[in-house]
Amino acid sequence: MQFSSLSEFISMGGYGFYVWLSFGSATLILSLLLIASKKRFKQVLAAIAKQQVREEKLIQARLSRVQQNTDSANSRVKVDNL
Repeated sequence: MQFSSLSEFISMGGYGFYVWLSFGSATLILSLLLIASKKRFKQVLAAIAKQQVREEKLIQARLSRVQQNTDSANSRVKVDNL
């Protein structure tokens, strides 16, 4: 379809309101979806980082507990051998 002027293109043969409304609605919805997706992506990354820190702390706590148990067992063995 060819238009001889910009106003004809905008009016789209009397259907311009509906055409541009649908384009505008689609653009708005897709933009909101993109923004929400980016926001959620950042939230997920932050949650993963927090979980990794928490897991690392748990591992360190377990290792220190095992080390303490090993040290106390070794000291008991030394005392028993005397």
